[in-house]
Amino acid sequence: MPRFLYSVFSYLLLPLVLLHLLWRAWRAPAYRHRIAERFGFFNAPAQTHGLWIHAVSVGESIAAAPIIEHFLDHHPELPVLVTTMTPTGSERVRAMFGKRVFHVYAPYDLPDAVSRFLDRVQPRVAVIMETEVWPNMVCQTAARGIPVLLANARLSAHSAHEYGRVAKLPQTVFSTFSKVIAQSTEDGARFLALGVPEEKLVISGSIKFDVAVPPALREQARTLREQWFGARPVWIAASTHAGEDEILLAAHKILRQQQPDALLLLVPRHPERFAKVAELIVAEGFSFQRRSEFQQGLSAADVQVILGDTMGELLLLLGCADIAFVGGSLVERGGHNTLEPAAWGLPVLTGPSDYNFSEISALLHDEGALLQLSNAEELASALHNLMADPKRAQQQGAAAKQVVDNNRGALQRLLSCIEQALQQS
Repeated sequence: MPRFLYSVFSYLLLPLVLLHLLWRAWRAPAYRHRIAERFGFFNAPAQTHGLWIHAVSVGESIAAAPIIEHFLDHHPELPVLVTTMTPTGSERVRAMFGKRVFHVYAPYDLPDAVSRFLDRVQPRVAVIMETEVWPNMVCQTAARGIPVLLANARLSAHSAHEYGRVAKLPQTVFSTFSKVIAQSTEDGARFLALGVPEEKLVISGSIKFDVAVPPALREQARTLREQWFGARPVWIAASTHAGEDEILLAAHKILRQQQPDALLLLVPRHPERFAKVAELIVAEGFSFQRRSEFQQGLSAADVQVILGDTMGELLLLLGCADIAFVGGSLVERGGHNTLEPAAWGLPVLTGPSDYNFSEISALLHDEGALLQLSNAEELASALHNLMADPKRAQQQGAAAKQVVDNNRGALQRLLSCIEQALQQS
């Protein structure tokens, strides 16, 4: 009954969903395309009965990348289907895997759309990344005898509280998973409280700790750093949201009063904001350059801010910086992945909102690898102190990398769970 009522409510909300899609399409034209896929209308893949991996957007797609690579390399006979919800996630999947995987948008969580989707792809095992739990998607897939795994799963106290307000529906859904592979014991306890049977819960750690920086990427970052910035002190503000960029630019203005040659790499989270952030940079009086317009041999000697307006280059740009601020944390968005800059051995700075990564933040903070700041003045002060004391910055960065190295291994545990599900299906 709870899922039936949820489905009725979803159909009633469909006009608002379509209006929201039109609004997103107005802001980001990519949302105008492939709308039929969101209702389960697309040409079926040539091969079915494969591994289905659902990732919401860019972050989850990147997290899923080593899983996808593993099965492409070790099970070439197994078709791999990857779904996302956003155009940026779609672009990232296509950039990473091209035609090696079958990719479409995931259907809206309407019974008929989910049914059409499943009829076309007929997966053997479904792997849902992190937190993307849709009742009809999970329950209809499981009802067809398809194992559904929630991988690299995390559940903040805030989200657990929201689920608890409608307890019957979440309990119905979470008890349906074949396996929930949680990032931490705290996440696991919250999943148990929402109805996941204890025998279906695995604590693996976060696969984000298994982030790898290939030697070729390190060399590329070193070359670009020398070419663009020389010996200038560089900090990066990664995955920023509306409301943060103003604070970050204010901090950069304060910082440059003490460190006149400091340069900011500003990388917004969503591409539809690139133009708006460019306007903010100009309005604040900074000279700037778009990353997309950098040419071979060009130097940033006279540039105060570089706008990271390309997709799929964040890991590279992190390697060009001395200090990293991770966005989604000066506004109430719960923060983003701090382990990528940590893997580069960078000192990590964030704002106070980190509920999406609270356990990881605590690990980094306890080892002296992460600082939390609340405003432009505090951020500018922390940046200046680190730039003025390279030894301290190096120690903080080394501590961050050590945290990453000490917690590797979750990927292998997750792969084992998926392999087992494939063997049993």
